[in-house]
Amino acid sequence: MKQLVIIGTVWPEPNSTAAGSRMLQLISLFQKQEYNITFLCSASLSDFSYDLSQLSIATQTIQLNDSSFNTIISDLNPNVVLFDRFMIEEQYGWRVMEHCPNALRILDTEDLHFLRKAREVAFKQNRELIFEDYLSDVFKRELASIYRCDLTLLISEYEMELAIQTFKIDTSLLYYLPFLSEQTNEKVPNFNERKHFISIGNFLHEPNWQTVLQLKQFWKSIKKELPEAELHVYGAYVTEKAKQLHNEKEGFLIKGRAESVAEVYAKSRVLIAPIPYGAGLKGKLFEAMQLGLPSITTSVGAEGMNGNLDWNGFISINENDFINKAILLYTDEEKWKNAQLNGYQIIEKRFKKTLFESDFIAKINELQHNLKSHRNKNFLGQILQHQSLQSTKYMSKWIEAKNNKA
Repeated sequence: MKQLVIIGTVWPEPNSTAAGSRMLQLISLFQKQEYNITFLCSASLSDFSYDLSQLSIATQTIQLNDSSFNTIISDLNPNVVLFDRFMIEEQYGWRVMEHCPNALRILDTEDLHFLRKAREVAFKQNRELIFEDYLSDVFKRELASIYRCDLTLLISEYEMELAIQTFKIDTSLLYYLPFLSEQTNEKVPNFNERKHFISIGNFLHEPNWQTVLQLKQFWKSIKKELPEAELHVYGAYVTEKAKQLHNEKEGFLIKGRAESVAEVYAKSRVLIAPIPYGAGLKGKLFEAMQLGLPSITTSVGAEGMNGNLDWNGFISINENDFINKAILLYTDEEKWKNAQLNGYQIIEKRFKKTLFESDFIAKINELQHNLKSHRNKNFLGQILQHQSLQSTKYMSKWIEAKNNKA
């Protein structure tokens, strides 16, 4: 049986983060091709970590900067190794190359971290993004990781275009694989059976926190026009500063973790997400479309999602526009129904699992059969393997020796 090893940044939490859901989607793709999967991770399990044994996936805790990993990966002898974000490839990539040189190495970016970082810098300096914002330390590390791997998965068409057009990364090293939907449209509550606004997002993720701050700023104007409406803000890992925003009188309610996203979405009339910066695809908006909940967001929020199709509600251009569109979508039943249908169309035409799974597996099989020639063409990757990882390798060995001595 074919062997896949996934090295995770954290143990998947599909009910807490879009990244957790994404990981389970990738696992499903490989299991359908009869891969035996082992998930390795150095992080601690949380109360909300997904029980991977339910999917017949073996799990093992690994140590940072410890040669015990060498034995583990050698014994598993995988055909494919999937790195969960570039930081994991930095930490373990050189060990995989040394002990399993014939394993296909795949990097799942989740989103381009350097893009999110560049946008954060521009946002916090209250200015437009410029090219030099991209060129951070994160940019150099992430691109080096992309070149060292045999294939990198990008979740957004925008990020594919940025990588190819702006940074001239060879298309043979990249693969577009967005969120995948298997869901059929089930009956959901209608317009009149719903009330209140909703927002959702892991509070530890900085763009989500900034979105909550934007909502706090916008909410009074919305509440003035819709005095009976409330805003329910859900998200895992609520911080103390977030709790301080809770205000019953204003109808601005910090609800914390949602036990079931489907249930809280079904009760709500409109999702509002004035996302100021970020990267990748937004899981909250993807799930809203799947579950028949219209939304209002920004151009960054909608980026890479709807293509040339109409949005699942409105994409705002500024604060006043956002407030006006939120009121309109909440009160106009016809526009709400059309928005819901638009969301279903986006899912059906752009994210249905059957649109991607066969081509993805074909790409994996092709690379495995032509791995040597594929790597020979990626000469920059070979240079980076020779040079860049040596510092990571010997720093790791130094830390291990220091730990052993202690």
